[in-house]
Amino acid sequence: MGGKFFFADADSNYSDAAFVIFGAPFDGTSSFRKGSHQAPDAIRKASYNFETYNFNFDIDLSDIPFHDMGDVEIKEKHNVEQALIDVEKTVSTILKDSKIPIMLGGEHSLTLPCVKASKKKFDDMGVVVLDAHLDLRDEYEGEVNSHACVSRHIIEDVTGRYVSIGIRSGTKDEYSLAKAQDITYYPADLVVENGIAFILNKLNGKLDARHLYLSLDMDAIDPAFAPALGTPEPFGLTDRHVLSLIHELAPRSIGFDLVEIAPQFDSGNTALLGAKLIREFIASAWASRQ
Repeated sequence: MGGKFFFADADSNYSDAAFVIFGAPFDGTSSFRKGSHQAPDAIRKASYNFETYNFNFDIDLSDIPFHDMGDVEIKEKHNVEQALIDVEKTVSTILKDSKIPIMLGGEHSLTLPCVKASKKKFDDMGVVVLDAHLDLRDEYEGEVNSHACVSRHIIEDVTGRYVSIGIRSGTKDEYSLAKAQDITYYPADLVVENGIAFILNKLNGKLDARHLYLSLDMDAIDPAFAPALGTPEPFGLTDRHVLSLIHELAPRSIGFDLVEIAPQFDSGNTALLGAKLIREFIASAWASRQ
């Protein structure tokens, strides 16, 4: 495993850890703004900004057993198929050892192998994706494993138990496909107008799954809050919307990823937000066990 830094307070050894963080520094199919390969270490560096105590759950992260195993060694830096294989092997190992994997992306295509590995372990699993984009293309710029195709692959190749939240962008064909196949998505406007409790009620009625895999594409968040993104899209969710969703969904989640930060496009605030949301996921998931 590579990586220059380790996530703050990830002081447990691997064998004792309940959560295992790893980085996946790959952005080979990124289209508008590359740079998410730099995100794992940017998020790790930002994680040292925060106190260990989490007042939301009256819990201290220094008391939670979690481990940072460094970065996946992507064998071929520009080969998305190899990157997907490398990530799936890592997640499969973590799950086999009865731990919760947390991936620091990297681009959103890397969510697919995380979901594939998780489905093999938890057959009743549902998938919740927080995203600005439908990502239902069959290919993009000649690449079938593009970040713009990830949700289509999840639905067609892994599980139809799928919901996305925060949507506000897609092609006409993608919206037509979603309607024809009854793919469930909750637009950002619906969240803003009705609130998180309304969305969670609809989600729980739609997703009959005890276990969830949760993926956060940071462009679900409005670029006013998270500007350093690969494909920023205005009129999105607020940081607090996403915080509330993480608090509610983390206790049911058997895996989590945070993807698509391109840290060179701001002065570090997006990486700070990403690091904080990861810490909130860990705290919420751990508190539910106590």
